[in-house]
Amino acid sequence: QVQLVESGGGLVQPGGSLRLSCVASGGTFSDYIMAWFRQEPGKERTVVGGIDETDRFTSHADSVRDRFFISRDNAKNTLYLQMNSLNAEDTAVYYCAAKQGGTIWDSKVESYPYWGQGTQVTVSS
Repeated sequence: QVQLVESGGGLVQPGGSLRLSCVASGGTFSDYIMAWFRQEPGKERTVVGGIDETDRFTSHADSVRDRFFISRDNAKNTLYLQMNSLNAEDTAVYYCAAKQGGTIWDSKVESYPYWGQGTQVTVSS
């Protein structure tokens, strides 16, 4: 069973960048498909992107494609989300999630049994 801890959130100005990290422990990180989700207050949690176990394949939501980039370092048991050209609509709590098997593009929250506690990203001037 894997435990996930996110970090790297904070306050950033529009147009700025942040890199989120998610460190995994308690399991074999390379056994898991990983994903980033985000949730705005009062709204459903939505998928931002997913990555396969070997860091070969990624998929990103249309709203963040070419601005956000998901990656992983299996040697460090760490998942990353590089976020560029941030705007106010990106303000949300960001969560990393893990599952074994299936596809890397999976928007269903219930597909992922393991979640981090979330990290707040606020984009504001």
